Amino acid sequence: MRVLLWYWGRRGGGAQYALCLARALARRPDVALGLSLADRLESLDAFREIDAALDVVPTFKGLPGALLGPLRMPALRARLLAQARAMRADLVLSAMNHVWTPLVAPALPAAGVPFVAAIHDAAPHPGDPALLWNWRLRTELRAARAALAFSAPVAAAVAAIRPDLPVLRMPLGAHLPAAGNGPAAAPVPGQFLFFGRLRAYKGLDLLRDAFRLLRQRHPAATLRVVGEGDAESCAPGLAELPGVTVEQRWVPDAGMPALLSAAWAVVLPYREASQSGVLPLALALGVPVVATPVGALAEQLRAGQAGLLAEAATPEALAQAMAAVLDPARRAALSEAARAEGLRLADWDAQAATLVEKLRGLGLGAA
Repeated sequence: MRVLLWYWGRRGGGAQYALCLARALARRPDVALGLSLADRLESLDAFREIDAALDVVPTFKGLPGALLGPLRMPALRARLLAQARAMRADLVLSAMNHVWTPLVAPALPAAGVPFVAAIHDAAPHPGDPALLWNWRLRTELRAARAALAFSAPVAAAVAAIRPDLPVLRMPLGAHLPAAGNGPAAAPVPGQFLFFGRLRAYKGLDLLRDAFRLLRQRHPAATLRVVGEGDAESCAPGLAELPGVTVEQRWVPDAGMPALLSAAWAVVLPYREASQSGVLPLALALGVPVVATPVGALAEQLRAGQAGLLAEAATPEALAQAMAAVLDPARRAALSEAARAEGLRLADWDAQAATLVEKLRGLGLGAA
């Protein structure tokens, strides 16, 4: 099977997914892999180490480049098509949507090249930019031969938009950097970690109120909030609470394992979620996860087997679940279950094998 993996984004979950999948596909003797990546991709050097035909595409830098993007669209479409034709690609797989995807993807099936779209979110998160969201998603799905979905809610949403489209269900794997394979840091007793983009839908205000309740009964508990964004706008007064440390910064991939493994538990107080990329990474490191029962978080935690689900997305229920994981024996049992589930999620060779099998089931690639 000849697969052209396409990702013109810069960093984050899409880059992590593309890198892990590319490494696994490149190791398969039955796959010839090509890569189409943006020149501004932060992990580009890691991709260069993969045995694959790589085309580094100049996209844009800053607002002026973005405004001039439409003028370059014909050339960008032609470049992706030329690479697909040169390697006689059986399909082009988009690792995650980006600003170029709906403008380029329709040219693929028009040229006879099947397009498969990995759909991480089927609706904009509350508070995130939503301009042209429906147009973008529907344009991608109209062009697609199939879609990948990483949770039941996203799969259902895709099916509602385009009922005739094959939707391939896959787990969202643990994007474990190479540094994560070494010895884990010892967890700080009683330290909860919130990690990820600081956005309103992630429930930082809910976590603020839950932690205040938790400290009333467990004054030694601490909370570390790390991520890019404005914590004060999401949860006014959070940083002033006793026991809370807020670090508003971007964490590179290599720094994630040490950050997560130092936590007693990772807490996901989300009010809405399709799925979480932080969750499988925490499990792979043996770190228990406490989460609200929204979106696919229950599905990712196997309905509570690999972590603790609050009974509701309320401060009281979240505080109760956080209190439960403070017990050392309970934490040890959850850590063991998390690591077992994490081993499965970090097995990218198995995920690549499943993906190839599913794509062959659609008639893509040589028999």
